[in-house]
Amino acid sequence: MDWIIPPRANDQPDFQNLLTVLHQGVPRRPTLFEFFLNDALYLRLVPEYEKFPSTLEQSLQLVIIANTRLGYDYTTLVVPNFSFTPPNVRHREASVSMNEGSLIHNREDLNAFPWPNPDEADYEILNRLCDFLPQGMKLIPFTPDGLLENAISLVGFDNLCLLIHDDPMFVEDIFDAIGSRLVRYYQRVCQYDSVGACIANDDWGFKTSTVFSPRDLRRFVFPWYKRIVEIVHNTGKPILLHSCGYFEKIIEDIIEEMKFDGRHSYEDSIVPVEIAYERFHDRIAVLGGIDMDFLCQSTPETIYQRSKAMLERTATRGSYALGSGNSIPSYVPDQNYFAMIRAALDLRQ
Repeated sequence: MDWIIPPRANDQPDFQNLLTVLHQGVPRRPTLFEFFLNDALYLRLVPEYEKFPSTLEQSLQLVIIANTRLGYDYTTLVVPNFSFTPPNVRHREASVSMNEGSLIHNREDLNAFPWPNPDEADYEILNRLCDFLPQGMKLIPFTPDGLLENAISLVGFDNLCLLIHDDPMFVEDIFDAIGSRLVRYYQRVCQYDSVGACIANDDWGFKTSTVFSPRDLRRFVFPWYKRIVEIVHNTGKPILLHSCGYFEKIIEDIIEEMKFDGRHSYEDSIVPVEIAYERFHDRIAVLGGIDMDFLCQSTPETIYQRSKAMLERTATRGSYALGSGNSIPSYVPDQNYFAMIRAALDLRQ
């Protein structure tokens, strides 16, 4: 099989398939889920674009075309003009320190910080893209980092750890300032007919533990997400969690307390997706999970066979959409990503 050639879906998007997965049902055909790809790959999939667009709206149109050709039923996006971190504050290369670029160190900083107004975000893009969406495709908004991620960016990881011990009421005020604005953002995006679901994106774990203790997550972070999930559910739409890292001690919070409809981001070194599916699929949709290291280092044939086996494992039980354990950055070989996708498209024939 020629793995270099990008696969092409023969059917049109149908968001009902992903909705069925998120409702723990069996979709009409194998369903794909990915958080996002990368710019070079989008251009390869849509060669009529000579370069990546400079405007967000044009870039989203490119992504919509690529997703349609690949067989996805949705396109993810962040609504523009809403961000907690001022531009050019953090020095970024291949990675960034969790302590770099902190801006809030005391209550004076908290009060003086230029907090974004979520009502000033460009929500009309959710209407403007309607004319470009193919029939059957929906949008899935997420946020410019999540509650915990933004808190760490603004305060610094080490500083936040010390503040949790020394001044927990101040920490509560920091999380309240961020969480209240995220709540308003989700209240707004859910009102648009083009939106089919939402993503809550916030990394809560390292490889062997949660970022903060489960106790502290339950105090500062989880109540806000419980409220966000309720807001989205009250509009009749599902919401899935994208969260990296160890989750063993908080999975009951995710399922029973916050009541997310699906969970995304799995690593073989933590819990392989096959095991996670058997443990949780009847309580929460399992999304993606083909491990990133496996995707990078395995042969296309091996990736194809594991992806096909995962779809066969879930075919009659549902509650699963195929995709990577996280996303498709530029270091994932194109042919390896294509092999994963082709496993789903072949089974659609």
